[in-house]
Amino acid sequence: MAGPAFRAAAVRVRTPATSANLGPGFDALGLSLGLYDDVVVRVADSGLHIDIAGEGGATLPRDENHLLVRSLRTAFDLLGGQPRGLEIVCANRIPHGRGLGSSSAAICAGIVAARAVTIGGESRLDDAALLELATEIEGHPDNVAACLLGGFTLSWMESGAARAIRMEPADSIVPVVFVPGKPVLTETARGLLPRSVPHVDAAANAGRAALLVEALTRRPELLLPATEDRLHQEYRAPAMPESAALVERLRVDGVPAVISGAGPTVLALADAASADKVAHLAGEGWAANRLQLDARGASVLPLAP
Repeated sequence: MAGPAFRAAAVRVRTPATSANLGPGFDALGLSLGLYDDVVVRVADSGLHIDIAGEGGATLPRDENHLLVRSLRTAFDLLGGQPRGLEIVCANRIPHGRGLGSSSAAICAGIVAARAVTIGGESRLDDAALLELATEIEGHPDNVAACLLGGFTLSWMESGAARAIRMEPADSIVPVVFVPGKPVLTETARGLLPRSVPHVDAAANAGRAALLVEALTRRPELLLPATEDRLHQEYRAPAMPESAALVERLRVDGVPAVISGAGPTVLALADAASADKVAHLAGEGWAANRLQLDARGASVLPLAP
């Protein structure tokens, strides 16, 4: 395959925050949220230059170690070759280390931008290949599927390949996220999970996960029972006791609430009538944000004027 040609103009990619698991859908279900990172990528004559504003601006690397750059490089290899240089500008709004898919947003931004800046990129790297690549970089498909596709996603691995389907969440659902001040490493949260669980708990989660598909798409009144979990949240509670306590408090009040991804953010699935009230239930120490559902997923947008 001949080496690729690149567009002279910069491309802008917007990637949404995501919440995985959603209670019982461990490593399978994901929801795309209306909170976004923006990345502008331009092929340059030489070198690598990165500007970062917002989340991680003071701590993220500005070299080849940046996850976005590593994702770009991996995608360019599949597209046929590396550009001579890159100029990258990041506007980060998704909190890091909080269970809202910031790493998936960076990965998806990198591979979508690489495809967009490569002439003929879509024919060399189609949407199925994007999901495959993002999953390979991230390690599992739940967040990257929701980030790429938008909406409500169900993802799985089949014969070593990532697969996902997209569903439309009910319009009446209003996500409210409660973000604590301190992060929890995904590796820490995953390390607390047991190697096996009781059969009765696995069976209960299978039923709730199936119910959650119906509740999120057609019958939101079932969200409270549908978001019950026995596989991961209780085991991870020692790493995020305040988050676990908030989930319990909200659920006692009748609010469908779960740990978002590996935590420690708490996600509540409210409706328009109750969202503002729900946002005030956490109290001090939490940044409460009422969000919209994202329907587009990772998107290439016009450059801002």
